[in-house]
Amino acid sequence: MHIAFLLFPGITQLDLTGPAQFLSRLPGAKIDLVWDSLDPVPTDAGFSILPTATFADVPRADVLCVPGGMGVAQVIDHAPALDWVRQVGSEATWVTSVCTGALVLGAAGLLRGYKATTHWAWHDLLALFGAEPVQARTVIDRNRATGGGVTAGIDFALTLMAAIAGEDHAKAVQLALEYDPAPPFDTGTPAKAGPALVAVYQARANKLAPHRRDELIASAARLGFTA
Repeated sequence: MHIAFLLFPGITQLDLTGPAQFLSRLPGAKIDLVWDSLDPVPTDAGFSILPTATFADVPRADVLCVPGGMGVAQVIDHAPALDWVRQVGSEATWVTSVCTGALVLGAAGLLRGYKATTHWAWHDLLALFGAEPVQARTVIDRNRATGGGVTAGIDFALTLMAAIAGEDHAKAVQLALEYDPAPPFDTGTPAKAGPALVAVYQARANKLAPHRRDELIASAARLGFTA
């Protein structure tokens, strides 16, 4: 069970490491973190992750997973990365993403006509890349599996694991990793957080990457997608 994660500069590490930790418990699992070189790749958390393979090393995989993060617009404009996602996704048994990684799948043409989800703040851009947006923590449509923002990657991984290896296996892994979330605050969605807290998030996000939305829209137009 070869599972290939796209690793790229500006990735949100939990989008990758959360699902990778769970999916590594699939029977026979082999995890690769793939980028265009083996140099350390900086995450948006301020530390780097080492790739295990290059694009040339991994021409195919059973499961393709594309995480999200601050660098999504740049990775969409990085032709070798998008070509690799398109190539591996065309043959993979499962084509998957977490958070804004769904926009990368969409940009590669892998979500046309498929239901999908992503982080709530970027959900409206799914349709721009050919997907059918669904408000859900995890969405499975045929062999496409997409997860919402960041921590939803763990729910996504368990859902995917159940689809591949059965619910009993997924439940045992959930127990082994003591995944029993009980957050101290109930502000994990815009509806629960309220307008004031949503505005705080949006102001911070705009400060960190003020042109990200415009860049993604421009990428969609360049790739031939129409609203």
